[in-house]
Amino acid sequence: MKHSATYWTKKLKLETHPEGGSFAGSYAAESTIETSTGTRPLYTSIYFMLADGEISHFHQLQSDELWYYHDGNALSVHMISTDGEYSSVKLGLDIDKGELPQILVPAGTIFGSSMIESGDYALVGCMVSPGFDFEDFKLFSEEELVEQFPQHTAIIKKMTP
Repeated sequence: MKHSATYWTKKLKLETHPEGGSFAGSYAAESTIETSTGTRPLYTSIYFMLADGEISHFHQLQSDELWYYHDGNALSVHMISTDGEYSSVKLGLDIDKGELPQILVPAGTIFGSSMIESGDYALVGCMVSPGFDFEDFKLFSEEELVEQFPQHTAIIKKMTP
């Protein structure tokens, strides 16, 4: 049974995310870890959804983030590594088309996501370790990324607000 973006938004109680799309927290570890910014859960996890026409704008976290495909359309996760290399990984279940059901976005990577093909939605899960804190979240403007990575201007224009 195929569901709709509206179904998932209601059932998972998704809210608008600053990077684009919508999200809801799902888990936080009871175990904690000390970081440079204080005590954090060992990991946190969210549901994240892009509806038709939405993108997750380029942003950066200070922790590793694992992405897990759940339902709907496949996503491209666009990444600029800490050494300035661009790559795109397909998140989905069609292995024969190069999609993977889970991927890692390493800490410090600038990244965002978009649906590979137009469709109603893409629903994924994202687990961050050490646990997510908005203090570690940085959303980028087009100007600052083009200045830093002019060789990636085309994708930066697509993936920034």
